Amino acid sequence: MKIHHARWASLGVLLLGVAGLAQADQFTGVLPKTSGGTNYQAYYDSTTNLTWLANADVNGTMTWSAANSWAAGLDINGVTGWTLPTTADTSCLGSNCTGSQMGELYYSAGITRSNESPFTNVQSNAYWSATEYAPNILLAWHFNFGNGSDNLDYKGVRFYGWAVHAGDVGAPTSAPEPGALALMLAGLALVGFAARRRLALRSFE
Repeated sequence: MKIHHARWASLGVLLLGVAGLAQADQFTGVLPKTSGGTNYQAYYDSTTNLTWLANADVNGTMTWSAANSWAAGLDINGVTGWTLPTTADTSCLGSNCTGSQMGELYYSAGITRSNESPFTNVQSNAYWSATEYAPNILLAWHFNFGNGSDNLDYKGVRFYGWAVHAGDVGAPTSAPEPGALALMLAGLALVGFAARRRLALRSFE
């Protein structure tokens, strides 16, 4: 019986270790400041297929409009198209709202002020969402990393902004493999040769 207990305990330790590795593999550093370096300017979240700025407080507090303009104007290593995070579940107010991109980061990945790695400068305060409140467009959604709540406020209020980008911005663009490219060029050359040969034969007819 003691042997069985020891085996179950060992299995539990192994499972916890695997879970820890899975959590560590969730974020991948991208867009280093120096080529080949580890000074990443953003991190890709493989769970949600989103890339977040590494620094969660780049520009301080801003109004909703200013925060949106700031995110849209970002150009990091030539990567543009940044936005503020969105809120999909606009029926959830308060805590335990995982229907927003920031709520997913807080509740599923456990990112907080005291547990911010691999990010930096996560504030225990509200961050603007890009999502307006449809019944009253003077209001917009925001998420608080201090208490994990989704709430609404007037767009003129100053909150933090955290830029996000769809997909893995560090993934290499697809290009033909050298072998495939050589075969394609050879095929085009043969097609051209055959066409010229047909034209030459017709000229003797």
